[in-house]
Amino acid sequence: MKRGLLLIDRGSHENDVKQELQYICDKVKQKGNYHVSDYCFLEVVPPYIEEGINTCLSAEIDSLTIVPYFLYPGRKVKAAVNTAIRYQSKTKVKLTISKPMSLHKSLIILVDEKIQSVLEKNKVTATRNSVDVLIIGHGSKDPNARSSLKYVADGLEPLYRNVNYCFLEIEEPNIQQGIDTCTKNNPEFLVVVPYFLHKGAHVKYDIYEDLNPAIANSGIKKIFFSEHLGIDDKMVDLVLERAKEVET
Repeated sequence: MKRGLLLIDRGSHENDVKQELQYICDKVKQKGNYHVSDYCFLEVVPPYIEEGINTCLSAEIDSLTIVPYFLYPGRKVKAAVNTAIRYQSKTKVKLTISKPMSLHKSLIILVDEKIQSVLEKNKVTATRNSVDVLIIGHGSKDPNARSSLKYVADGLEPLYRNVNYCFLEIEEPNIQQGIDTCTKNNPEFLVVVPYFLHKGAHVKYDIYEDLNPAIANSGIKKIFFSEHLGIDDKMVDLVLERAKEVET
């Protein structure tokens, strides 16, 4: 039986995003023993969802598992899922849709590893309970999205001195408010975590438009910036787990 897997991502003009998605797809195909593994986008740039599905079906597969590659169960995920569901009437190949990449313990572990990695890189030998953390998420109008970021922050809370979160846009606390909250705690070390899947425009440019002036006025001297979630193998394993949940 030939199985296929398709990631649906939001979409970005940045080539780094496509490279990261291709890495995830290649690893998923190898570890999950899929006949084909590919990606598509909900918006911004092609290949869009219908094209992505058609590409997978052209490989003459018997089933296709569609994985919404989003960190939040918000409106974008619902739009992606609805578009995929409508395509079922056009094919006899069984289409199965998984949960998005949210509310899973592996994300807590992954963020913790990103924090530890940047501390080690900067030769910070302080214990975890003397380190403060600020997680920056995207922001959404969907109330369920906040719960996904809070889930990660709550999971890290027992490990660090203080753990706070804020949003790039749409909802509060915004980045300035997030830094202000951290400043009140008088941190000796602050690690800022961009809670994004890709090294897209938000990670490269957008967060720093608000973050740099907020930090400059904060008085916090030792601030470190971790990597985004990226192409870590834990994300590969999470994709496979989400797929397996619906395939079985």
